[in-house]
Amino acid sequence: MDLKVPITLAIELTEDVIDARAMLNLASGEIEGLAYDDYDSDAEGVPFRRKDYEFTSGTLTSHGRDVEFKVDVNGAGQLSISANELLELKTRAAALFAGKPAPR
Repeated sequence: MDLKVPITLAIELTEDVIDARAMLNLASGEIEGLAYDDYDSDAEGVPFRRKDYEFTSGTLTSHGRDVEFKVDVNGAGQLSISANELLELKTRAAALFAGKPAPR
């Protein structure tokens, strides 16, 4: 059973937002396969190491509905979501995929 789902990321800088796509592992909370949209990390540097980096959020979309969540970035630049955030995301995503209102 594949526990990876596609997500979009919004990487917030002081005066800009970098959009990206990746895969979220629902078993571990790890985020893999990061691909930036219209951003050259080789030329401009990895956004998480820039001085104007502020935070990253993720979005899981299904049936035209979105679930947003906080993304953590460690010192090595690896992306993940916390265990508590993952549990909440799974609960909200189950409702999203079933087409039911998500609990708040």
